[in-house]
Amino acid sequence: QVQLVESGGGLVQAGGSLRLSCAGSGRTFSSYFLGWFRQAPGKEREFVAAISWRASTDYADSVKGRFTMSRDNSKNTVYLQMNSLKPEDTAVYYCAADRSYSDIRSSKGDYWGQGTQVTVSS
Repeated sequence: QVQLVESGGGLVQAGGSLRLSCAGSGRTFSSYFLGWFRQAPGKEREFVAAISWRASTDYADSVKGRFTMSRDNSKNTVYLQMNSLKPEDTAVYYCAADRSYSDIRSSKGDYWGQGTQVTVSS
């Protein structure tokens, strides 16, 4: 099994930056696809970014060019660097893990963290 814990959320002004971390445990962590998702008040959970064990990445159009996802398998950690933040980025951000890319992409990961709040003020 994999356990995931997000951190790094907080309050930031528009145009600022934050880096989220997702620390995982599990012997097979490096073979999992990892994803970042977010859910804003009154909205459905939204795909943000995903990364494979080979570090290939995929991003939602809304964050492409502003967010960068990476992973450090030696530390069992995945990151989301968020730059040029906008008020519409405000949400609870979750990380997820799954052996299947399609399950990650469709927000059906087998393992989920507890979420971390990101608030962007204007």
